[in-house]
Amino acid sequence: MSGRECYHCKQWIKEGQEHDCWTTTEAALTQDLAEDLREAWERVRETAVSFGEQRIYASHKSIMFSRNSCYFFVRPKKNYLELCVFLGRTVKAPQVRRSDPASKSKVYHIIHIRHRDEVEAPITEWLQEAYELSDALALTTSKPRAESKRKLKPKRISPRRESTPNRRRVGGKSDQ
Repeated sequence: MSGRECYHCKQWIKEGQEHDCWTTTEAALTQDLAEDLREAWERVRETAVSFGEQRIYASHKSIMFSRNSCYFFVRPKKNYLELCVFLGRTVKAPQVRRSDPASKSKVYHIIHIRHRDEVEAPITEWLQEAYELSDALALTTSKPRAESKRKLKPKRISPRRESTPNRRRVGGKSDQ
């Protein structure tokens, strides 16, 4: 049987069969969750939707929440939901497993959720802060940037080599 193994999902794809393992849905990512995790997921989603207009979509193994850019995403795992929240500061709290700079203006925070009751303050406050930060950052980046004070050097164009009147070129060699 001819075909190939997908580099990403390791699934065998028959020759001529279409395959796109990157596109998925929220339902596909959350279908195998235990009841506690499903309730926690629904609470996270409801909380995020209550903030206002945004785009919610599934991408590979994550469910993304974004305005102009992603402000947090959820990776459903077997025993927990992994939240990755982008804030403008570093948060030191027992709920935060890890945090590192994501860019000059954002720090990502990894949080594990195992039950619906964990989706309350301070986590909901951090989600709200991330939502508002994404709007604030969009406003600052949409302003026209000041022109650079650094002057660019003009490109140096070398003069075309021309043969001198005293020299006559024959076959690539000069005669004198």
